[in-house]
Amino acid sequence: MLPPSVREVVTDPGNEVFVSAASAWEVATKFRLGRLTEYEGAVLRFNEFVVDAAMRHLPVTYQHGLRAGSYSAEHRDPFDRILAAQAELESLILVTTDSAFREFPVRVLW
Repeated sequence: MLPPSVREVVTDPGNEVFVSAASAWEVATKFRLGRLTEYEGAVLRFNEFVVDAAMRHLPVTYQHGLRAGSYSAEHRDPFDRILAAQAELESLILVTTDSAFREFPVRVLW
C-alpha cells in the first residue's frame, strides 16, 4: 500500500508514471516459482492494470542492459539492476522502499 504522499505523486495527472518491462518479468518469474501465488491476476492482467492506472510501459533496451551489467555495486538482483539502469538513463525516480537502491546512482521516492 502506498502512503498518501506517494499516491498523490503517482496519481497526479501532471506526472508520467512508467512501469518497467522488468517488473512484468519479475512478477511472472516470482509467480512461476510459487512466491506470488495469490497474484495470478497480476500476471494475467498486467497490461490492463498498467493501462487502467494511466501508466506507460517502459521497455528494456540494450542500453539499459549494458548499464545494469556495468554497475560496480555488489548487488546481484538482475531485476533491481535493470530498474536502476532505467531510472538512471531515463532520468526517472524509482518508487520503492528497497534500501538496496542506495548502491546505485538513482533518485528514490518513498
